[in-house]
Amino acid sequence: MTVRGKAPAKLNLTLSVSPGEGGYHEIDSLVCSIDIADSVVVSSRRDDKVNIIMHGLGSESIEYEDNNAVKAALLFQKTFGTRGVDITVYKNIPMGAGLGGSSADAASVLKCMQKLYKSGTDEEVKGLADTLGSDTGYMTYGGFARITGRGEKVERLDIPKKRALDIVLLLPKTGVNTRDAYRLSDLYNDSKNPNRTPEAIQALADGDTAALGGSMYNDLLRAAEYLNPEVAKARKELESFAPLGVNMTGSGSAVFAVFENDMFCEWAKSRYRGRYSCVRTRTIPGKPAEQEE
Repeated sequence: MTVRGKAPAKLNLTLSVSPGEGGYHEIDSLVCSIDIADSVVVSSRRDDKVNIIMHGLGSESIEYEDNNAVKAALLFQKTFGTRGVDITVYKNIPMGAGLGGSSADAASVLKCMQKLYKSGTDEEVKGLADTLGSDTGYMTYGGFARITGRGEKVERLDIPKKRALDIVLLLPKTGVNTRDAYRLSDLYNDSKNPNRTPEAIQALADGDTAALGGSMYNDLLRAAEYLNPEVAKARKELESFAPLGVNMTGSGSAVFAVFENDMFCEWAKSRYRGRYSCVRTRTIPGKPAEQEE
């Protein structure tokens, strides 16, 4: 039997970072799913092997041991005593950009295996996902949410589909090392910045997209721009279109702008003449359905 799943990318509309216990960082972030997604196909096996085939965007070079989709499958298998699986991932989410592609793939594999083997509750699957990455648990649900702690605390937000955000995304060719970004942010003492996540959530709930744009921020932005000047260049290029707000997602290097509506979004994309890949996207609701074959 085969189960297919969609693995949507995410954006951090806000990201507050503060020092946590044992050298870890605590975050407070307003996140959302967007309509850029990997396709994941998971098929049952009669033995215990876990195989994977990656397609697209250079994902073929990811080592088996480093692949989060493989880690997810092995963890599910160990936890619930299931047989193995054959996994195929068709990559559409740019890698190393802060869009959460590897976490999305891992979350989708867990959800597909849950359906394939009829094992585990949603809470149990989310718990497994939390061990694989700070945003992987959130990605078992997707949509708009507030994530706190180390990313394991997820407060889902019920935002009407008609309030989808219109977004232009710029993708520098080089990424940002996540550990270096957090380390440098600590040196900058960016944890002293005010946490504007509650303000952004209220603007989103009120349907005030202009206020939401003005509330967007990322405590890792300054560090990322130092580590990769392309981030700063991309941000300035987007700001030249006077959007409602510009931000970086995760630790970068993708930078995005929120526009008032689809028309302005299309206008900005059509007139962009910069050096980076430019993508138009929109936010989507959570819990994309798996399709069983």
